[in-house]
Amino acid sequence: MPFTQLVDQKVYDILALSPIASTQYGYHRHNGRKLDEMLDDYSPAGIELQRNFFQDLGNRLRGYRPEQLPPESRIDHRILTDLASLNLLELNSIQNFRHNPTVYVEQIGSALFPPFVLDYAPAAERYRAIVARMKQIPAFLDTARANLVDSPEIWTKVAVLENQGNIDLIDKTLRQAAPPQVRAEYEAAAPAALEALKNFTGWLNADLAKRAGDWRLGREKYAQKFALVMQSDTTPEKVLEQAEADLKKIRRQMFDLALPLHHQMYPSHRDPVDLNLIVGEVLNRIAQRHAKPDQYLETARRDLAEATAFVQSRGLVPPAGHDNLRVIETPEFMRGLYGVGGFNPAPVLEPQLGAFYWITPIPRDWPGNRVESKLREYNYYGLKLLTIHEAMPGHYVQFEYSNQIQPTSRRVLRAIAGNGAYVEGWAVYATRMMLDEGYLDNSPELRLTFLKQQLRMIANAILDVRLQTMGMTDQQAMDLMLRDTFQEKEEATAKLQRAKLSSTQLPTYLVGFYGWLAVRDACQRAAGAGFQLADFHRRALNEGAIPLAELKMILAP
Repeated sequence: MPFTQLVDQKVYDILALSPIASTQYGYHRHNGRKLDEMLDDYSPAGIELQRNFFQDLGNRLRGYRPEQLPPESRIDHRILTDLASLNLLELNSIQNFRHNPTVYVEQIGSALFPPFVLDYAPAAERYRAIVARMKQIPAFLDTARANLVDSPEIWTKVAVLENQGNIDLIDKTLRQAAPPQVRAEYEAAAPAALEALKNFTGWLNADLAKRAGDWRLGREKYAQKFALVMQSDTTPEKVLEQAEADLKKIRRQMFDLALPLHHQMYPSHRDPVDLNLIVGEVLNRIAQRHAKPDQYLETARRDLAEATAFVQSRGLVPPAGHDNLRVIETPEFMRGLYGVGGFNPAPVLEPQLGAFYWITPIPRDWPGNRVESKLREYNYYGLKLLTIHEAMPGHYVQFEYSNQIQPTSRRVLRAIAGNGAYVEGWAVYATRMMLDEGYLDNSPELRLTFLKQQLRMIANAILDVRLQTMGMTDQQAMDLMLRDTFQEKEEATAKLQRAKLSSTQLPTYLVGFYGWLAVRDACQRAAGAGFQLADFHRRALNEGAIPLAELKMILAP
């Protein structure tokens, strides 16, 4: 079978293994099955089906010689090969489905929310899919109980919190919006689903909580996963060494930038020389300028309009895709992982539908000190940088480009198995590029806040490697974030939780940022005086989320 034909076939087979993800990607039917009405299968037979599929895929891929394939197909071969290996590592070794209850909780929310917000069909039809999935929730959670043998305390705690988001989604949000023609069907299905969810919360608290596991991945598994996620020749040890060296360098840059600001802000202070004092006091003054809690979402919308206007006026990134970005509150079932915000792209097969910039609202029951801590971290400048990163010209622009790739099977492959360092690296690179191009009139306060976020990026990598493989304690992690990288307590607490909920994702920012800089430098050297920034961005984004080493070979061979 020609390799392109294999890709055409297998990407849709991969999607069909996860009906929930298929809806999110805009793939609704497979071999006569209505995927929108199905949940993922975590039964022993379902797990074995996935295992056999990816083993067979790996075997078939070994029948091709990558060096004999055209460049774009060679890249697709690597992406498919690493995807098969990553899935087998999860299914055979890491096995989150046996240890992490958030897998099931987040799957339920992800099954119900996209049909609600994505207008891929009339509302009544989408609600019938929601009802069909709701009816399967009791059996789905029975499977979860049968699979879960233990769970780290933090995973169980987050699962309980996110499961309440699922309960509220069914009991309030979806119920209130149900179209009249399917309201009776909805009301008939909701009680059993709600009872199953509430019983699952009770089981998490009363049973699984007594069987605590370890959230640390360990050196061997971490190294295996790291190599497949990064798809580069770097290692955890190299990344840690670079990050700890960069920590000192960026702190010094911050001091040099903060010192003249400090003289202006604190004229009565005499010749201070302590780095943490100087930088900390300037950041403290900067942090005092922030939105009010009830203005947080609207402020992000205004920042998005401002960033969009700047990108367009400077021609930094040629336009692509659709004007379909909506700024909304982060769904409750995802707030354990997205404590601040995030981005959810338009479906790769239906790119005309909505893309979402999520902003996680500040809970109304938080005490004043927690509210102030979050608002200080995402102050006037911090929220602008978040908006650039997540939306314009960060993730939103990158995904809009990737949703134009042809042929369609390649577009789907590079969406479902996109390189994380490419994705996160672009968002960090794009943020610094905006500042380098003069965004916000070259504000030194904005630049200092960005350098603080660079420190956070560096800390992300250090935390992930040291927490997952080297026994780093909670106190050591908090000291790194609060003392060495100037983070607010609320931000640091949420990041520590995130570092325990995931692995190998946090270093993608650092690896990707330097990878993008290396690609641009290579293209600039090759083009010489003819180098054009916007053209580089267009060519690089047109490839989709491929490994950055492969991107460099394509653009600057």
